[in-house]
Amino acid sequence: MTDRPILFSGPMIRALLAGRKTQTRRIIKPQPFASGYYDGEIELNVIPANYQYPKAFRFNANAVGGGAILEEIFEPRINAGDRLWVKENAAVRHESWHHVDGDAHQVCYRADEDEHGRWLGLASCGNGIRRGKAPSVFPRKSHNLDGSLRWQPSIHMPRWASRLTLIVTDVRVERLQDISEEDAIAEGIEQSGEFPDRYLTPAGDYAVPKVAYQRLWENINGKGAWDANPFVAAYTFTVIKQNIDQIEREAA
Repeated sequence: MTDRPILFSGPMIRALLAGRKTQTRRIIKPQPFASGYYDGEIELNVIPANYQYPKAFRFNANAVGGGAILEEIFEPRINAGDRLWVKENAAVRHESWHHVDGDAHQVCYRADEDEHGRWLGLASCGNGIRRGKAPSVFPRKSHNLDGSLRWQPSIHMPRWASRLTLIVTDVRVERLQDISEEDAIAEGIEQSGEFPDRYLTPAGDYAVPKVAYQRLWENINGKGAWDANPFVAAYTFTVIKQNIDQIEREAA
Protein backbone atom coordinates (compact mmCIF):
# COMPACT_ATOMS: atom_id res chain seq x y z
CA MET A 1 0.00 0.00 0.00
CA THR A 2 1.36 3.39 -1.03
CA ASP A 3 0.03 6.89 -0.34
CA ARG A 4 0.07 9.23 -3.34
CA PRO A 5 -1.43 12.63 -4.19
CA ILE A 6 -3.86 13.01 -7.10
CA LEU A 7 -5.27 16.21 -8.64
CA PHE A 8 -8.89 16.85 -9.61
CA SER A 9 -10.71 19.85 -11.09
CA GLY A 10 -13.54 21.63 -9.30
CA PRO A 11 -16.38 19.80 -11.13
CA MET A 12 -14.76 16.42 -10.39
CA ILE A 13 -14.32 17.36 -6.72
CA ARG A 14 -18.06 18.08 -6.58
CA ALA A 15 -18.75 14.71 -8.23
CA LEU A 16 -16.61 12.98 -5.59
CA LEU A 17 -18.44 14.78 -2.78
CA ALA A 18 -21.82 13.92 -4.28
CA GLY A 19 -20.92 10.23 -4.54
CA ARG A 20 -21.18 10.13 -8.36
CA LYS A 21 -17.51 9.57 -9.15
CA THR A 22 -15.81 6.22 -8.45
CA GLN A 23 -13.48 6.03 -11.47
CA THR A 24 -10.85 8.17 -13.13
CA ARG A 25 -8.89 7.68 -16.34
CA ARG A 26 -5.36 8.94 -16.90
CA ILE A 27 -3.43 8.80 -20.18
CA ILE A 28 -0.52 6.36 -20.16
CA LYS A 29 2.72 8.27 -20.78
CA PRO A 30 4.47 7.43 -22.94
CA GLN A 31 2.00 5.57 -25.10
CA PRO A 32 3.06 2.04 -26.13
CA PHE A 33 5.32 2.03 -29.18
CA ALA A 34 5.25 5.82 -29.21
CA SER A 35 7.73 5.92 -32.10
CA GLY A 36 5.02 4.48 -34.34
CA TYR A 37 7.50 1.98 -35.76
CA TYR A 38 5.21 -1.06 -35.81
CA ASP A 39 2.67 -2.73 -38.09
CA GLY A 40 -0.96 -3.60 -37.44
CA GLU A 41 -2.84 -3.41 -34.16
CA ILE A 42 -1.40 -3.32 -30.65
CA GLU A 43 -2.35 -6.34 -28.56
CA LEU A 44 -2.90 -5.88 -24.83
CA ASN A 45 -2.58 -8.62 -22.20
CA VAL A 46 -2.78 -8.54 -18.41
CA ILE A 47 0.09 -9.85 -16.29
CA PRO A 48 -1.69 -10.94 -13.07
CA ALA A 49 -0.44 -9.77 -9.71
CA ASN A 50 1.42 -12.23 -7.51
CA TYR A 51 2.88 -12.22 -4.01
CA GLN A 52 5.88 -10.25 -5.26
CA TYR A 53 4.57 -7.84 -7.91
CA PRO A 54 1.31 -5.94 -8.57
CA LYS A 55 -0.70 -6.29 -11.76
CA ALA A 56 1.06 -5.16 -14.94
CA PHE A 57 0.16 -4.93 -18.62
CA ARG A 58 1.98 -6.22 -21.71
CA PHE A 59 1.70 -4.61 -25.13
CA ASN A 60 2.71 -6.53 -28.26
CA ALA A 61 2.87 -5.50 -31.91
CA ASN A 62 4.46 -6.70 -35.13
CA ALA A 63 7.72 -5.08 -36.11
CA VAL A 64 7.72 -3.19 -39.40
CA GLY A 65 8.37 -5.69 -42.18
CA GLY A 66 7.39 -8.63 -39.99
CA GLY A 67 9.62 -11.31 -38.57
CA ALA A 68 9.63 -10.02 -34.99
CA ILE A 69 7.15 -9.33 -32.19
CA LEU A 70 7.71 -6.13 -30.24
CA GLU A 71 6.93 -6.02 -26.54
CA GLU A 72 6.55 -3.27 -23.94
CA ILE A 73 5.50 -3.61 -20.30
CA PHE A 74 3.43 -1.00 -18.46
CA GLU A 75 3.66 -1.10 -14.67
CA PRO A 76 1.07 1.29 -13.22
CA ARG A 77 2.36 3.79 -10.69
CA ILE A 78 -0.97 3.42 -8.84
CA ASN A 79 -2.10 -0.06 -7.76
CA ALA A 80 -5.02 -1.70 -5.98
CA GLY A 81 -4.77 -0.99 -2.26
CA ASP A 82 -3.05 2.38 -2.70
CA ARG A 83 -4.50 5.43 -0.97
CA LEU A 84 -4.78 8.66 -2.93
CA TRP A 85 -5.12 11.97 -1.12
CA VAL A 86 -6.90 14.48 -3.28
CA LYS A 87 -5.40 17.86 -4.17
CA GLU A 88 -7.75 20.71 -5.11
CA ASN A 89 -7.82 24.50 -5.30
CA ALA A 90 -7.98 25.86 -1.75
CA ALA A 91 -6.76 28.52 0.66
CA VAL A 92 -6.24 29.02 4.39
CA ARG A 93 -8.30 31.81 5.90
CA HIS A 94 -7.40 33.22 9.33
CA GLU A 95 -9.52 35.09 11.83
CA SER A 96 -7.04 37.94 11.76
CA TRP A 97 -5.57 39.59 8.68
CA HIS A 98 -2.04 38.58 9.68
CA HIS A 99 -0.94 35.01 10.22
CA VAL A 100 0.12 34.83 13.86
CA ASP A 101 0.57 32.04 16.38
CA GLY A 102 -2.70 31.06 17.99
CA ASP A 103 -4.89 32.19 15.10
CA ALA A 104 -7.95 30.11 14.42
CA HIS A 105 -7.92 29.15 10.78
CA GLN A 106 -10.14 27.53 8.19
CA VAL A 107 -9.34 25.67 4.99
CA CYS A 108 -11.64 26.92 2.23
CA TYR A 109 -12.14 24.90 -0.95
CA ARG A 110 -12.78 26.51 -4.32
CA ALA A 111 -15.07 23.68 -5.43
CA ASP A 112 -17.54 24.62 -2.68
CA GLU A 113 -18.30 27.92 -4.42
CA ASP A 114 -19.62 28.88 -7.84
CA GLU A 115 -17.87 31.25 -10.22
CA HIS A 116 -19.36 34.23 -8.33
CA GLY A 117 -18.05 33.11 -4.93
CA ARG A 118 -21.44 31.90 -3.69
CA TRP A 119 -21.35 28.82 -1.46
CA LEU A 120 -23.07 25.88 -3.15
CA GLY A 121 -24.22 24.17 0.05
CA LEU A 122 -22.58 20.85 -0.80
CA ALA A 123 -22.40 17.91 1.57
CA SER A 124 -18.79 18.88 2.22
CA CYS A 125 -16.28 17.95 4.89
CA GLY A 126 -13.10 19.14 6.55
CA ASN A 127 -13.70 22.89 6.24
CA GLY A 128 -14.66 23.77 9.81
CA ILE A 129 -12.80 26.22 12.02
CA ARG A 130 -9.51 24.81 13.33
CA ARG A 131 -8.02 26.22 16.53
CA GLY A 132 -4.34 27.08 16.62
CA LYS A 133 -1.80 27.91 13.98
CA ALA A 134 -2.14 26.26 10.60
CA PRO A 135 0.60 23.68 9.88
CA SER A 136 1.40 25.72 6.79
CA VAL A 137 0.00 28.82 5.10
CA PHE A 138 -1.11 28.83 1.48
CA PRO A 139 -1.13 31.01 -0.45
CA ARG A 140 1.30 33.38 1.24
CA LYS A 141 -1.32 36.15 1.19
CA SER A 142 -4.76 34.69 1.83
CA HIS A 143 -6.76 37.64 0.47
CA ASN A 144 -6.68 39.90 -2.55
CA LEU A 145 -6.76 43.68 -2.17
CA ASP A 146 -10.54 43.70 -2.64
CA GLY A 147 -10.93 41.30 0.30
CA SER A 148 -11.75 38.25 -1.81
CA LEU A 149 -10.08 34.96 -1.01
CA ARG A 150 -6.90 34.22 -2.95
CA TRP A 151 -6.93 30.64 -4.15
CA GLN A 152 -3.85 28.42 -4.34
CA PRO A 153 -3.50 26.05 -7.35
CA SER A 154 -4.27 22.45 -6.49
CA ILE A 155 -0.70 21.31 -7.21
CA HIS A 156 0.44 23.20 -4.08
CA MET A 157 -2.10 21.77 -1.63
CA PRO A 158 -0.33 20.19 1.36
CA ARG A 159 -1.33 16.75 2.59
CA TRP A 160 -2.72 18.04 5.89
CA ALA A 161 -5.33 20.20 4.10
CA SER A 162 -6.74 17.44 1.86
CA ARG A 163 -10.33 16.47 2.72
CA LEU A 164 -10.83 13.47 0.40
CA THR A 165 -9.09 10.09 0.32
CA LEU A 166 -9.53 7.48 -2.42
CA ILE A 167 -8.88 3.78 -1.81
CA VAL A 168 -7.97 2.13 -5.13
CA THR A 169 -9.82 -1.16 -5.67
CA ASP A 170 -8.98 -1.96 -9.31
CA VAL A 171 -6.65 -0.92 -12.12
CA ARG A 172 -7.34 -1.61 -15.80
CA VAL A 173 -5.81 -0.52 -19.09
CA GLU A 174 -7.91 0.07 -22.19
CA ARG A 175 -8.37 2.34 -25.16
CA LEU A 176 -10.20 5.51 -24.19
CA GLN A 177 -13.09 4.90 -26.58
CA ASP A 178 -13.65 1.39 -25.15
CA ILE A 179 -15.27 2.89 -22.05
CA SER A 180 -18.69 1.37 -21.33
CA GLU A 181 -21.85 3.35 -20.61
CA GLU A 182 -21.69 2.14 -16.99
CA ASP A 183 -18.09 3.30 -16.60
CA ALA A 184 -18.88 6.65 -18.22
CA ILE A 185 -21.48 7.19 -15.47
CA ALA A 186 -18.92 6.12 -12.83
CA GLU A 187 -16.64 8.90 -14.10
CA GLY A 188 -18.98 11.36 -12.39
CA ILE A 189 -21.11 12.85 -15.17
CA GLU A 190 -24.31 14.39 -13.85
CA GLN A 191 -27.69 12.85 -14.60
CA SER A 192 -30.53 14.93 -16.01
CA GLY A 193 -33.40 15.44 -13.58
CA GLU A 194 -35.87 15.54 -16.47
CA PHE A 195 -34.50 12.79 -18.73
CA PRO A 196 -33.12 9.88 -16.63
CA ASP A 197 -31.20 8.35 -19.57
CA ARG A 198 -29.37 11.60 -20.39
CA TYR A 199 -26.35 13.24 -18.73
CA LEU A 200 -25.03 16.80 -18.56
CA THR A 201 -22.22 17.91 -20.86
CA PRO A 202 -19.84 20.85 -20.17
CA ALA A 203 -21.83 22.89 -22.73
CA GLY A 204 -24.98 22.53 -20.61
CA ASP A 205 -26.90 20.19 -22.91
CA TYR A 206 -27.61 16.50 -22.35
CA ALA A 207 -26.44 13.31 -24.06
CA VAL A 208 -26.19 9.57 -23.51
CA PRO A 209 -23.47 8.64 -20.96
CA LYS A 210 -20.63 7.83 -23.34
CA VAL A 211 -21.16 10.98 -25.42
CA ALA A 212 -21.41 13.12 -22.28
CA TYR A 213 -18.11 11.67 -21.08
CA GLN A 214 -16.53 12.20 -24.51
CA ARG A 215 -17.37 15.88 -24.32
CA LEU A 216 -16.10 16.11 -20.76
CA TRP A 217 -12.81 14.49 -21.83
CA GLU A 218 -12.39 16.94 -24.70
CA ASN A 219 -13.26 19.85 -22.43
CA ILE A 220 -10.43 18.83 -20.08
CA ASN A 221 -7.85 17.57 -22.59
CA GLY A 222 -8.56 19.67 -25.68
CA LYS A 223 -10.08 19.29 -29.12
CA GLY A 224 -9.18 16.00 -30.79
CA ALA A 225 -8.25 14.30 -27.51
CA TRP A 226 -11.10 11.79 -27.86
CA ASP A 227 -10.34 10.98 -31.50
CA ALA A 228 -6.71 10.24 -30.56
CA ASN A 229 -8.08 7.24 -28.61
CA PRO A 230 -5.02 6.75 -26.37
CA PHE A 231 -4.44 3.88 -24.01
CA VAL A 232 -5.53 4.95 -20.53
CA ALA A 233 -5.19 3.56 -17.03
CA ALA A 234 -8.66 3.27 -15.50
CA TYR A 235 -8.66 3.44 -11.71
CA THR A 236 -11.68 2.37 -9.66
CA PHE A 237 -11.85 3.53 -6.04
CA THR A 238 -13.97 4.09 -2.98
CA VAL A 239 -14.25 7.64 -1.63
CA ILE A 240 -13.65 8.48 2.02
CA LYS A 241 -14.58 12.04 2.97
CA GLN A 242 -11.73 12.46 5.41
CA ASN A 243 -8.13 13.56 5.47
CA ILE A 244 -5.84 10.58 4.89
CA ASP A 245 -4.08 11.01 8.25
CA GLN A 246 -7.36 11.47 10.09
CA ILE A 247 -8.38 8.00 8.92
CA GLU A 248 -5.24 6.56 10.51
CA ARG A 249 -5.82 8.39 13.80
CA GLU A 250 -9.41 7.16 14.08
CA ALA A 251 -8.38 3.60 13.23
CA ALA A 252 -5.67 3.59 15.92
